[in-house]
Amino acid sequence: MASAILHIKDSYYFEVPKGLLPRHYASKADFPTLWVQLDPQFQAWEAERLYDEFAKLNPSVGPKSDLLHEYEEWKHDHANEGKPFDKFLEQHEDYRDWFATTAKLSGGAQWEAAKERAGGEEAVAIFKKDPTINWSPETIHAYNKHLSGKILIPQPFGELRNFYEKESGFAISRFMIIEVAIALILWVIFAWLGRQVESGERPRGRLWNLLEVFVVFVRDQVARPAIGSHDGDRFVPLLLTIFFFILGCNLSGMLPWVGAPTGSWGVTFGLACVTFSTVIVCGMQKFGFVGFFLNQIPGMDLPLPIAIVLKPMILAIELLGLLIKHLVLSIRLLANMVAGHIVLLAIMMMAFSLEGAASEYWGVVAPISVIGATLISCLELFVAFLQAYIFTFLSALFIGAAIHHH
Repeated sequence: MASAILHIKDSYYFEVPKGLLPRHYASKADFPTLWVQLDPQFQAWEAERLYDEFAKLNPSVGPKSDLLHEYEEWKHDHANEGKPFDKFLEQHEDYRDWFATTAKLSGGAQWEAAKERAGGEEAVAIFKKDPTINWSPETIHAYNKHLSGKILIPQPFGELRNFYEKESGFAISRFMIIEVAIALILWVIFAWLGRQVESGERPRGRLWNLLEVFVVFVRDQVARPAIGSHDGDRFVPLLLTIFFFILGCNLSGMLPWVGAPTGSWGVTFGLACVTFSTVIVCGMQKFGFVGFFLNQIPGMDLPLPIAIVLKPMILAIELLGLLIKHLVLSIRLLANMVAGHIVLLAIMMMAFSLEGAASEYWGVVAPISVIGATLISCLELFVAFLQAYIFTFLSALFIGAAIHHH
């Protein structure tokens, strides 16, 4: 079974059933570089090397044994668990000023080079070959079990700190790949649909009829009512793109071992920014730069002295409201997509937790949980379509408000 958290949390790996991709690494030399860098033995080994590098750059550093002991104590805090020695140094109160001043004189290049020498790929290769450091059979077995079923995403443009956080550069995540795949699928499908429509023939086949139903619905029930019959048609391609892209992202969360990109705020915020940019650009094209802002003020017949006081205040409130509306647009989609997966996770945990498995009522709890999860999944399928429609409809309303006089 895939990790349930994968549906609502981005990562730098894909997961498949462990039986399809078992790992049988025999020694530490066989494990991926990223996994070796997360090993406590490696981090202790790296810390000693990095201390020596740091001492060359900052001769006022404290005794090695004291600092390494303090680092081990620091890692006992749950918030710092698994963090390397360089993060400890950068957050240490005695060295913050040094990193804020001296380390920045060279643009941080010397410190970055020191970290690479201490724990980069070449350092990992040295660690793997070191015969004095061995992993126990129990450790290797546990690591193999943890890595089974995981497909790490190659990172040609960046470095990772762990499976969920990047260290530097541009890191390619699982949600990014899913989004690109959805975009390519939509491009292929609608390129085909466009060629069929250009032929002038009546719709034939289930796929053509199905797609045309959605296209006509967005045009007649979303774009034209919200924006107007005169201007609505030119925004139909944008609204269709938003609708189908969100729908594709939502539906991907229904697939095992995939996940929904709309469960990440970065994705929903980006979609809201598309709507916000359209509102700003089209509004200014319609009314001009100054006219767009003046159009945010509702038409009121006020005496001049009162208008001078009230209208700037109303403008500020309306502009703030414009930002809040689009921010809420992103949070609304995020919250609805995350909520369903959290409920599913909670229901299934009742049946498959250690406490549930040991309970004498497990035979009753498990079937109820499975039936409940199935019903929630059906509801999520409905929500996937509903939220795509709501986001698209609200986007159309915001665009319509921007290109018409208030």
